[in-house]
Amino acid sequence: MDHVFPETIRDLPQADIPLDGITAYLSQADTHQILFMEFDRDTELPEHAHAAQMGIVLGGKIELVIDGKKQCFGKGARYYIPAGVMHSAKIYAGYADVTFFNEPHRYAAK
Repeated sequence: MDHVFPETIRDLPQADIPLDGITAYLSQADTHQILFMEFDRDTELPEHAHAAQMGIVLGGKIELVIDGKKQCFGKGARYYIPAGVMHSAKIYAGYADVTFFNEPHRYAAK
């Protein structure tokens, strides 16, 4: 089986994210979280807001609507969502990224 992430990342705790088709490895710090995420099916996220988020796309495609503006991001792209800004997403199967959340308790470990 091909893995997006090396074993050192896959050895991290998995994040408890209530979405079908996601595998997310959690790097936890006192002030933030970093998630290494991969999706094996299409997923839609309804509009929501939280602390600042920054992602680096490793593969696949994500469509984000950030503050009413739709943008598409693919491999090698990066995106930023400021704190408190409403956003939604359509994530396509095969998508993988590294995402920084500027909050330490966004997700718990499984």
